[in-house]
Amino acid sequence: MADDSASPSPSSASPLQHHREALKSSVRNTAASRRREQAIAIGKERREALIRAKRVCRAPISGSDEAEMEEGDMVVDEEKACLEAKTAHAVEELKSALSIQGKGVQKKKIEALRDLRRLLSQPEVPLVDTAIKAGAVPLLVQYLSFGSSDEQLLEAAWCLTNIAAGEPEETKSLLPALPLLIAHLGEKSSTLVAEQCAWAIGNVAGEGAELRSTLLAQGALRPLTRLMFSSKGSTARTAAWAMSNLIKGPDPKAANELITIDGVLNAIIASLEKEDEELATEVAWVVVYLSALSDRGISLIVLRGLGNLIAADDYMVDSVLTVGNNIIGLIKCLKGDNRVLRKESSWALSNIAAGSFEHKKLIFASEATPVLIRLVTSAQFDIRREAAYTLGNLCVVPTGNCELPKIIVEHLVAIVDGGALPGFIHLVRSADVDTAGLGLQFLELVMRGYPNKQGPKLVEMEDGIEAMERFQFHENEQMRNMANGLVDEYFGEDYGLDE
Repeated sequence: MADDSASPSPSSASPLQHHREALKSSVRNTAASRRREQAIAIGKERREALIRAKRVCRAPISGSDEAEMEEGDMVVDEEKACLEAKTAHAVEELKSALSIQGKGVQKKKIEALRDLRRLLSQPEVPLVDTAIKAGAVPLLVQYLSFGSSDEQLLEAAWCLTNIAAGEPEETKSLLPALPLLIAHLGEKSSTLVAEQCAWAIGNVAGEGAELRSTLLAQGALRPLTRLMFSSKGSTARTAAWAMSNLIKGPDPKAANELITIDGVLNAIIASLEKEDEELATEVAWVVVYLSALSDRGISLIVLRGLGNLIAADDYMVDSVLTVGNNIIGLIKCLKGDNRVLRKESSWALSNIAAGSFEHKKLIFASEATPVLIRLVTSAQFDIRREAAYTLGNLCVVPTGNCELPKIIVEHLVAIVDGGALPGFIHLVRSADVDTAGLGLQFLELVMRGYPNKQGPKLVEMEDGIEAMERFQFHENEQMRNMANGLVDEYFGEDYGLDE
């Protein structure tokens, strides 16, 4: 996982870090159908509450140039016909601004967009239909073209956001604008523009399954996921709300795709733990649809929740294992074909293995150990790393922070003899410093703790010396010192003399 801290040197407090402080101390079809039905029911209830299904953007996004709507912009007692005429005129001004060139054209474009946006934002008289009939949507698509100023893009997306908040047929009129709205979710767009485009997409997605399918086919899911975990609170909240509209079914395809995006579970958990209650609420709706629509989603959420719970302390591990009676469920996931489930179950097992001696014995004596050995030598990189944390944790007894942990020799010998050592040496060669450090920590355990001082010879036979020597001039001082220290200590001048 990305949150692993840097590895210590051989002489530091512990050779293996606690996973998530890690190695320091070392449903059925019927149920799935009911969840989908529940999700659809939830969606209908939300649709009746338009504040969640669609949202009109009346006030500027936090951070934009307009701190608030100017007083007196809209005269609330104007006749409907007058407002409709103003709307048609504003659309004509949009068209005119596109056709002229020369000095002041950009200012004219912004003014025309802003006039239309203010008309569409006023709550007294619905003007979306008037704007659409006057030809606003294709013009606004042109205003979204790449190379336009952020201010122009923001105003155009704002207009489209409020058009999308209209009646079903009015929302569907945005179809020509969807590719550019999605494109402006990307990393090259300013946060303000991306957030406004996410708002527009959320309104479109809230209209129905057909438009959701179109958005998904055009690639809206992944860039919207990135925005959902923005450091800017309003952006994250808007994107999470839009995401809940995008994945709410009844087709589970989007939920299943979202759950496979690397890092999404960690980000969801982190968002739920933040003090931002509005963000937590929006993300919680995403979790509702994930668990309701995706068998894989509910499995992963349970696994991640279990992993976080047992990472807390030994008492929580005991409680979980008592309730669950055993770890058969985790082992089943570990042995399955689903890559993400294997990774999550390995992560949960690593936190159990980092607990008490009894917890380590429980895993070591189970079917998990040979499976973990196979994974650490042949699985995809992220799964190998999680399996390595679990195996490493099985080999050390929990101790205080001021001394090296005692090695559980029986576990170490069985894991090495079972064929895990090449997998750890392969990790040492990883370009990822944290992963390489994990590999070095395990080699130190082998060289220090394998019986009859055979550890160094075993490491040498698997080309472990060469793997460590690649750090001889490494830019990371901690890794350089750790690797060089191991080579000096176990393969110095006296190496091999006592054979």
